[in-house]
Parts: sequence; C-alpha cells; structure tokens
Amino acid sequence: MLEYKEESYETLKRLGVDEHVGLNKKQVIKHREMYGANIGIEKKKKSLTSKMIEAMKDPMIIILLIATGITLVINTIKYYNGYEAEFIEGIGIIVAIALTLIITLVMEGKSEKAFELLSAMKEAIQVKVLREGSVTLINQRELVVGDIVLLSTGDKVMVDGRLIEASHLEVDESSLTGESLPVKKQTNKCVDEAVIAERYNMLYSGSFIVSGMGKMVVTQVGTHTEFGKIVGALAQPKESNTPLQEKLGRLGKIITLLGGICAVITFVLQLGMSQSPINLEVVSEAFISAIALIVAAVPEGLSTIVAASLAINVMKLSKQNALVKKMIACETIGAINVICSDKTGTLTENKMTVITLQQETPSSNLNQNHDLINICINSTANLKIEGEAEEKLSFIGSPTECALLKEAKQRGMDYRSCRANAEVIYTEPFSSEVKKMTTIVEHEGNYIVYTKGSPEKILMLCDLEASRKKELEALMYGYQKKACRLIAFCHKIVALEELNREDIENLASYEKHMIYDGFAVITDPLRKETYDAVLSCKEAGIEFKMLTGDNVVTAGAIAKELDIIGPEDKVVEARELENLDDESFRKIIPHVRVIARSTPLIKMRVVETLKSMGSVVAVTGDGINDAPALKRADVGIAMGISGTEVSKEASDMILLDDSFSTITKAIEWGRGLYDNFQRFIQFQLTVNISAVALVVISLLMGLKAPFTALQLLWINIVMDGPPALTLGLEPISSEVMKRSPVERKASIVSKEMLKSILRNGAIISILCLLQSHFNFLGALEQECATVIFSFFMVCHLFNAFNSKKLTSESGLKHAFKNKQLLGGLLLTFILQVIITQYGGAIFNTVPLSMSMWLKILGTAMLVIVFDEIYRWIERCLSKKNNNNKRIRLIY
Repeated sequence: MLEYKEESYETLKRLGVDEHVGLNKKQVIKHREMYGANIGIEKKKKSLTSKMIEAMKDPMIIILLIATGITLVINTIKYYNGYEAEFIEGIGIIVAIALTLIITLVMEGKSEKAFELLSAMKEAIQVKVLREGSVTLINQRELVVGDIVLLSTGDKVMVDGRLIEASHLEVDESSLTGESLPVKKQTNKCVDEAVIAERYNMLYSGSFIVSGMGKMVVTQVGTHTEFGKIVGALAQPKESNTPLQEKLGRLGKIITLLGGICAVITFVLQLGMSQSPINLEVVSEAFISAIALIVAAVPEGLSTIVAASLAINVMKLSKQNALVKKMIACETIGAINVICSDKTGTLTENKMTVITLQQETPSSNLNQNHDLINICINSTANLKIEGEAEEKLSFIGSPTECALLKEAKQRGMDYRSCRANAEVIYTEPFSSEVKKMTTIVEHEGNYIVYTKGSPEKILMLCDLEASRKKELEALMYGYQKKACRLIAFCHKIVALEELNREDIENLASYEKHMIYDGFAVITDPLRKETYDAVLSCKEAGIEFKMLTGDNVVTAGAIAKELDIIGPEDKVVEARELENLDDESFRKIIPHVRVIARSTPLIKMRVVETLKSMGSVVAVTGDGINDAPALKRADVGIAMGISGTEVSKEASDMILLDDSFSTITKAIEWGRGLYDNFQRFIQFQLTVNISAVALVVISLLMGLKAPFTALQLLWINIVMDGPPALTLGLEPISSEVMKRSPVERKASIVSKEMLKSILRNGAIISILCLLQSHFNFLGALEQECATVIFSFFMVCHLFNAFNSKKLTSESGLKHAFKNKQLLGGLLLTFILQVIITQYGGAIFNTVPLSMSMWLKILGTAMLVIVFDEIYRWIERCLSKKNNNNKRIRLIY
C-alpha cells in the first residue's frame, strides 16, 4: 500500500483503529494473523556437518590430514610389496584429528550460546503504545499492524508506520537510505510518487528519532518492513576476530615459523642419524616426526580457547547485569584507566521524589495553579493505573517527569483530563542544549506558553524584581548544596492575534516577560553501593570523572559526598572549558574531576583528549546526545533502564541495572579474564617450547628422539584440553582491583611470563635429558622411552601450579582454590596412566609399576620446588631493592 499518499485519517480508517484508543486485545490477535508478527529473518544455524567442514579448514588439521594420507599411502605400498605395514600410526593421527575437531566444536558451541543470549537481549526493546485507551510498554516483537506507537527523542523505530502527529520530529534514516543528515518529518500526505528518502510522513524500521516527538500507526512489521526486505537479501556478516585473537594469531605464526625450522632440522638429523640405508620407510618416519613436531610446537588451541573464554565471560557478565554487545569490550574493559560517568541513575538510584513544590502564587482552585498545569501538559510522561482500587501506579517516561506527575496527582490534578481539555498546538522537547521544554496550548480564546527547565534558564525568561530574584536564587542555592535537583516553571498568556502560527517555532519572541510560577525540589539518593564502587576504582588506579547535566553546586555536593575531589582537583562548568584551545584543554583536563552542565560536545572532547594522551576511556551515557561520546570511547556503556535506544546502539556494553557498581564488577571480570588468558598462554607455550627443545637437543646430542609422532600429538591435544581450559577458569583474585590497569599496548606475553616460560621449559627439558642420560629413576631398558614420555607429561601437570601466578608471588598460594583445575589435572593424569598401561600398541609404551609411577610423581614435583626457590629469591631481591630506595629517599 502507498500509505504515504494517503491522509493519516484514511490509513487509520483502512486499518480500523482509533488514534485516541488504539487496538483492543481481539484486534491485536486478528491483525497478527492477518499481517504477521514483528519477527525478522531468523539466522540459520550451521549444521554439524558444515561446522566440521569449517573446522577442517584449520591449517593444522590440513597438515595432519596430509600426514595421514602420506602415511597410509606409504604403508599401503609396503603392504602390497610384502613388507610389514604399520597402519596404526595413520589411525592414531586420524584419532588425533577427531579429538581436535571435538574440542573445537565444543568450544564453538559455547560461543554460539553466548551469541544467542546476546541476540535475545538485544531484541528485548520496549516500545510505548496506545492500547485500549491506555499508554503501555510492550516488547517490540508484540507490535502488530494498526498499533498506535508513541515516539520521542532517542527511540529506535522498530516497524514501518504512517505519522499521525509530529512535533519538531527529525529522524536518522542513514541505515536505510545512506543519508547521514537527519530528515525532518511531518504528517501531510505526499502528492506524487516518492522514493523512501522523500517520504516525509513515514517512519521506517531501523531508523532513530534524533529530536522531537511523534505518533504513528504501524503499517508493516517484520520481514514486510523496508529494512526487513533489505536484511533478507543480505548474506550473514562474518564475525571478525577481536584484537587479542589477532595478537595470538600473529604469535602463533611466529611460533609456527620457528616450529617449521625445528621440524626441518629434526627431519635432516633423523635421516642423517638413521642406522639403516635411506629408503621410503626411513624418509616417511622422519617426515611424520617432523609434521608431529610442527603440530606440537604450534599452540593452535589458543584462538579457540580465547573465543570460548570470551563467550563464557559474556554469559557470566550478563548475570552480573552487564550485557556485552561487542566481544572487544571484554578485553578492553580490564585496561580502563579513566571512567567518565554520568550521575543520574548511574551513581544515584534514579528514584526521583519531589520533596517540595515551592509555588509562587498557590491557589485552592487547581485550575489556577499554572505550575501544576505545566507539569501535566508540558510533559511526555504517562501514568499507568492497575487494579480497580488504583492500588498500583506505574509511570512511563522520564524519571524526572514521572516524579513531577506523581506530585501533581497527589495534589489532586488529573493529568489526563488536563491534557484532554487543552489543545496542544506546538511542543519544543527538552534537550541538553537548551535545558528547557515548552508546550503551547490554546485555551479560552488565548494561547498559553508553558515552559519548565533549569532554574537559571527559567529565571532569565521571567520578569522578577531584583530583590525577589535574589531571594529565589539564595533559596535554590540552599537546596542545590544538599545535592537536590531543581525544576522551575513559568507561563505566559498570549492573545490569538499576537501569535503567528506560521512562525510558531520562533519561541524567542514569546518566551520573554514570562510569569514565574515556582520550582520543584527533587531528590535522587546515591546508591548504597556507589561509594564503595568509586573507592574500588581509586584503589584499582582508575581515574574517575563525573560529567553531569546538573548545576555546579549540586554536582559539587555529590562529588564531595563521594570523596572524589582532591586538593588540586577542579569542579567546573562546561562553559568554562568550551572556548579553551587544545593545548590549554590538555593541561587542565587531568585535574578536572567534575564537569557540571555538561554538553555532548564537551563530553566528546574530553574523551578524545584523554585518548590522545594515552588513556583507555570508558564513558557512560543514556541520551541520544551521549551517542557520539559512547562511540568514540574505548568502552561505551549505556544505561539499560533509563537509556535511549540510540545510546544503546552506540555502546559496547549495556548496564541492565544502570548501576555504577556494575561497571566496577565488569572491570574486575575483565582484568580477571585477561589474567586467565595469560595463565593458559603461559602454560601452553611452556609445553610447546619444552617439547620442541627436548626433541631437537636430543637429536643434536646424538640421542634417539624422545617421543614418537603419536606421543607428540597426544601431548599437544591433551595439554590443550583440561589443564589449559581449567587454568582459564581460575577464580578472580581480589588483588586485581588493587593494581594499576594493563597498558593499552602491553604485550599479552609479559616479561615475567616469558621468564617463567623459558625457566620452567628449561627445567623440564633438563630433567628429561638427565633421565635419558643418567636414568636416575632406575627404569628398565624397555621402560626408558615410556618413562621419559610419562615423566614429561607429569612435569607439565605440576607446572600448571606455577602457571597460576603471573608475578614472583608463590604459585602454591590458593593452590587448591580452583577445583576445576584440580579435576582437569587429575583427569589428564588418569588418561596418561591408561594410555601408558593399556595403549602400548598405539603409543609405543610399556606398562609401568606402581613404584615407578610414584617415582615419576615425586621427581616431577621438583618443577614446583625449583620454581618456588627462584620466586623466593626474586621476592627477597625485590624487597632489598625497595628498602635501599627508601633509605636513599630518607637521606
């Protein structure tokens, strides 16, 4: 249908809906059956087969498949030529491939679950609709054709619709038309054919309300919307890797290159040291060993484990009321060193209560109290009454306007009848730039201009004697010092002939010489947990800045209550910073703790300046004007309850409870996650490096290769499994919030980690070489190779305790706190015992006695002993150096 060529009343009539009542329950059901539900195209889930094919494209899997093919071909040739064929090695590689695929598919499954949860939460958008005469909030999926939808600044349009009312309405349709500038909307019908970008009386799914208010009737839902048609024609976008995954990818390539070089050396040495003449069997054995060494050298499981850990963390954070929209935020949030936070709803409870209504000329006749009429008419909030006895009240709209509406109701005002009796001819919505809202109504042969807003703005518009104005300012200042929010009211009666309706938007000509009506005092107490959360940020080395729309007195009072202002810190108004040049701005901004009457431009400039100075910045916001700063921040954090859909769309994370303490929890999780990444990287690289070093050094010393190809594959697969995974689940230490953040450009492999990897890799390699040369465990001749294989494995299981710590701190501290790690290590040891005792035909092992297993366990513990001695020496030296520094400072 060409609704844009119809008058709005024609569209309403055709759909059988009254714009003042909306649909009833029967109509909703009928329209859903007739026109469909507001559900987009569901993303097709990959089949198990397609997942397996995708996983088999991994370079390591391809290398193993090539090795398997070569092995099977060689052994087939040997079999047909009458030689003894060994198919067991090829079968073993196939089993290794199968295990790798299973681990990959399980990890991907965990990631998929997290994305499904994220997708479901993203779609849980609430929409304001008129049904059965009452304004109510419903999930966007419940919208049907014919619904009357109420829209205001910051809302996301979830369906296509024909405008019925529009006031100052501007819409961002860039997602649909590519036009970056907002489009002005009106209700008149289009006379001629028009493309989507020129249909000024239509709103389309996927667009955003940039400013103003409007009312529309839904004309298309789901896949029938213009946006739905486009999405249906597009392929699903490929998910990109996070920076950490890319870092690990580069690290993996370096290790692969080094592993390849070592594999070539191994191949040449094995051929050179062969006791038999060079033949097909000798070459194939050396080739398979070289391939196995490459596989053992490369920590190919890192990227999969990181993806799974990020996904698991997303799910855990959602339970902590932090919805992560972009995986990158999981990584970045742990490195945050500056938070620019809003006040209302984030630091406070967002439970606005009017404690005083200071009326200038109170009257017993409610219809003569212009402040109360202002509250009722000049507002976008609505009251929902549930129950016959009106025992339950719920409010829809801005918390500030809802608090005012509640106060008016308690004073006997019926806002619905007040609005019904007033013909609204113009509304200028509230914005952070003008700090006021105006509504003009026609009443009893006159126009009345109602304005409410910040006290300083309202007092400027009113005719008041100097002495009275001074009294009011002193009274207001007293409330503001107590951290109260003030909303002032004024009005003006304009004769019909004085107001030019053609130029009604020129409010400056009417908003002067107004009559002052009073002001409301609103409290919004700090959340109980806010003080502790801000203190936690201080201890974590995170700088806290409060950017609020409140006036400087109120903002300063809150800042003092939170104890965030030091001797050299400043509390300023945005206008004091607006005209500073870049150099002056850079000099002052580190000392600014509070910016009152903050504007979007100032917020954005603060973020960009701090980032240019090397800071990792998080920004909180809830309004449409916060969107630019949220986008530019390293981590943009939107409010889930009070936030507009525009701010949520621009953010990386959404606080489902709007609480600042949730940000500190998320930072704690982010830091803990980063530590856990480092733990399993430290563990895995130690395994990889020591395995390669042991093979190469053994061959250079003229010794037999310590591991067979299948043993190397076993080491690689098993160590990538339970031990590495469970190290990534190490409980978050309370210490993470008592240290400075990790620097933005810091390598994932720190100097301490590198020392630990090389130190423990060397210790394990040396112990294995000593056993190979001196046989200090007393193994029988036929047991020697099996003992080295099992000894190497058990050494690395004990090294998991060393990998728990990333500094010189003892690895035995809280050694048994991570129950999953203990279970993973025990499971791996049991598997090693089983394949050693019963898998000889496959892994070239012989059964070992109980006494030998006890010797292996006892000796392998030296890995912990040596590492603890080194850490103890390091701590002693560090303590000595610190004492020397103190002595030098004293003298």
